[in-house]
Amino acid sequence: MRWLRETLAGRLLLGQTLVLVASFLTAGLIASMVGPQIFHVHLVQSGHPANSSELGHIELAYRQASALVLGVALVTSLVCAILVTWLVSRHLRRSMDELTDAARELSRGHYSRRVPAVGRGGELDTFAAAFNSMAARLEDVEATRRRLLSDLAHELRTPIATLSAYHEGLFDGVSELDDDTRAVLTAQTDRLTRLARDIDDVSRAEEGRLRLDRQPHQVAGLIATSVDSIRPRYHDKGVALITDVTTDIDLTVDVDETRLGQVLGNLLTNALRHTPPGGSVTITTRPASDEVAVTITDTGEGLLASQLPHVFERFYRGDTARDRDRSGSGIGLTISKAIIDAHGGTITAHSDGQGQGATFEILLPLSRP
Repeated sequence: MRWLRETLAGRLLLGQTLVLVASFLTAGLIASMVGPQIFHVHLVQSGHPANSSELGHIELAYRQASALVLGVALVTSLVCAILVTWLVSRHLRRSMDELTDAARELSRGHYSRRVPAVGRGGELDTFAAAFNSMAARLEDVEATRRRLLSDLAHELRTPIATLSAYHEGLFDGVSELDDDTRAVLTAQTDRLTRLARDIDDVSRAEEGRLRLDRQPHQVAGLIATSVDSIRPRYHDKGVALITDVTTDIDLTVDVDETRLGQVLGNLLTNALRHTPPGGSVTITTRPASDEVAVTITDTGEGLLASQLPHVFERFYRGDTARDRDRSGSGIGLTISKAIIDAHGGTITAHSDGQGQGATFEILLPLSRP
């Protein structure tokens, strides 16, 4: 009885047996109630006396034959049910064993495990495809987590090593606490503080804990503020900063001015970092249905097609050999995306290839009148 309750084959067999027994009882009841009367009428019509012993013997033979046929049919059906149950359960068990083994391997951290197409029907194939999709997603998350921890360790290692070296030098009397030493210590401490603040910002934004003070603002005014604050740095490097902002159309958005300024500052700083002297960065605006598009295009290093899907990931850098101080903490674009998402907008990146420059486009909903 336990086998019938706890195994797939047992439950299938039990279900088919119940159906067969119910069908047999129904057929037997109907045959016993209707069959003899119809048979008796036909015998009388064929010329047999109604109360003859011959008629009774024929009717008894009919009832016995009917019972024998129903019994043989029931046994044959049960044998067929057992055979079909065994075949179906074997195929299902094999498929479920593959899925179970894959799930067990996945729980052990072997995220590369996949389930082959079982070919046992649409439902199982759909389940296998969903399982493989989940496994691939977990594998990507695990790869991102490992890269995040590795890059975070690298980001912390440099300032900590610098602080340790200067602390040891000061303690041993090798160096003195002069203006240069104080400047280095302050810079490395600020770097650690900035890294901690950036990680906290992106975590709060992605978890929906980012507080936004949303007010109506003109897009042109927001861009002018960001451009004015960063223009001296462009001038010092020799990179042209061009603005082509629509002013003849009322483009008003409900945004947190400080947070959106942070996004524009990140994008303009990123464009300046990767654009050589003599290049240019252009910021434009245009209406797009019920949204406004803000586009920042540079003539700098550009991005490979393989890099585009990852530019908004934490600590991602297209060129891992690039100097870390020059390329920043690797969180700016992640923070920017989280802030834009919190505003109900989108941010995308595009590039025609290395050396062809890059374009970042922000779409924000326009304020409703």
